[in-house]
Amino acid sequence: MLPARSAQLSSARLRIGLCGGALLAGFAGSLLVHEPSLAGDTAQRLPPPTLDTRSAAEAHGLQTIVLAGGCFWGVQGVFQHTAGVVSAVSGYSGGSKTNAQYELVSTGTTGHAESVEVKYDPKRISYGKILQIFFSVVHDPTQLNRQGPDTGSQYRSAIFTTSDAQKKAAEAYIAQLDAAKVYPRPIVTKVSALQAFYPAESYHQDYLTLHPSQPYIAYNDLPKVENLKKLFAENYQEKPTLVRSVSN
Repeated sequence: MLPARSAQLSSARLRIGLCGGALLAGFAGSLLVHEPSLAGDTAQRLPPPTLDTRSAAEAHGLQTIVLAGGCFWGVQGVFQHTAGVVSAVSGYSGGSKTNAQYELVSTGTTGHAESVEVKYDPKRISYGKILQIFFSVVHDPTQLNRQGPDTGSQYRSAIFTTSDAQKKAAEAYIAQLDAAKVYPRPIVTKVSALQAFYPAESYHQDYLTLHPSQPYIAYNDLPKVENLKKLFAENYQEKPTLVRSVSN
């Protein structure tokens, strides 16, 4: 069942937005079966980065990285089940504050990408491990301006870094994976410095946990969490770290 707020969106917005989640179950079944996600069939545990960020500054305090890999419901869901992540919030990055609204972002004209702000404890999980999970099970980084059934620049693959060390490590990891030819096509993930992150509307937060039976979630996103559990068992936590529990 869709959240109450989404029912207020126009029928046109519902058809193109909500990460595909407003598709009727029957239509979703006929459409999505031809658009399998990376998480469903081809997820793999990729080699870890040879370059990580282990500076003295990263040994103290929480660190932040903003990741975009298609619909933010699934990205958030994976990192909420990742041990060492203390907060994973769905939102928007790449555009301005004035257009950081779902209905506008869904047009694909704002410059925003659906993103997730990941705050993590570097004493429990490294930045490199977060990148490894991001590329292994969260999304297919070879899809340009789309992810699975969702199309548009708002679904692009991107890493918004919060330090020069993060940027350098992310670029080095992409080069490493491309050189190893772990994917059949080149990685299109863009790496850039984070300018701003704007949290998404409340009805988007914790969506995977709150709506596990929703057809889009069941087909596209729950397999990503299962692959995290299977491929990164040492980093998986059964109880998700929800936005509501963090903020309350």
